[in-house]
Amino acid sequence: MNFRTLDLNLLRVFDAVMTERNVTRAADHLAMSQPAVSNALRRLREATNEELFVPTQAGVTPTRQAEELWPVVRTALDGLRTALEPQVFDPRRDERTFTLAMADATAALALPLLVAHIEATQARANLRIIPLATRDPRALLDHGDADVALGFFPELPTALTAESGSAGVRFESLWHCEYVCVMRRDHPLARKKTLTLDDFCAARHLRVSFAGRPRGFVDNALERLGRSRKVGVTVNQFHSAASAVRHSDLLTVLPRSFVPATGFGDALTCRALPFELAAIDVAMVWHRRHASDPGHGWLREALKQCASTLQMQVAPAAAAQSISTSPPRPSRRLVAASASA
Repeated sequence: MNFRTLDLNLLRVFDAVMTERNVTRAADHLAMSQPAVSNALRRLREATNEELFVPTQAGVTPTRQAEELWPVVRTALDGLRTALEPQVFDPRRDERTFTLAMADATAALALPLLVAHIEATQARANLRIIPLATRDPRALLDHGDADVALGFFPELPTALTAESGSAGVRFESLWHCEYVCVMRRDHPLARKKTLTLDDFCAARHLRVSFAGRPRGFVDNALERLGRSRKVGVTVNQFHSAASAVRHSDLLTVLPRSFVPATGFGDALTCRALPFELAAIDVAMVWHRRHASDPGHGWLREALKQCASTLQMQVAPAAAAQSISTSPPRPSRRLVAASASA
């Protein structure tokens, strides 16, 4: 391919089709006709000498070559957009849609506060929430599928520290809470004030796994003690877990702050885990290409304000339940994935 003769507008078309996976929707997004988009894809295919898309009933599927090319094109276009567009964002005037990836438990806590913040400030921000099914959101952010990922990413800080200046994302902890054992209020074990390790291991359990894996961090913690639990059900949502536990003798392990957000917290009761388990730091992660984006900065600041409110709500609940044995930790910390970003 001769880059000097390449029409750079073709890259905008390529990016739109990769995002939409549909030529018609890409044309609408670009304010172009469908034949014009199809013609641009033909020209790009001829310029690259690569087949980039395969037609399907629902639209198009990118080839391996297209998947490899897209992150490079997306980063370049974002860089040009940042350099050429005015770096001003007025949330009351500028309408913008932000895509946030989060699990249902995180959404149950953060989304009401974020919507209330948007309404209170009369911001013209629109939100698109997509499910988070991974403990490592870097690929999601690299591909531009989400502006921010919110969740518990226990391995990410270590990975970013190891990558140092080459890392593509930034990470900031928002709020802190603990995992607890959750059961229905009239469960036989609810009569005990303290749940023993033998009680925990003898009961039948419901495991939450975003990807449906046969083991999780609770199982790993028990294995270190030479113990195991009996898992009868595995689900991929926290709300489904709480609902199933509410109507059964199953036990499950959930973030304590999520239990009231189920809407039926009075039907459940919590007990401290009879073994040590790392606490939760719910964090937001974003790609470093957004570091100088004022709109994205507004979103991150809004999330931090919501997290501050949420942390104040979580702390009294923890004191009331008297089940936390961990000392308080700072509610926020920043791990810069790139010194130059």
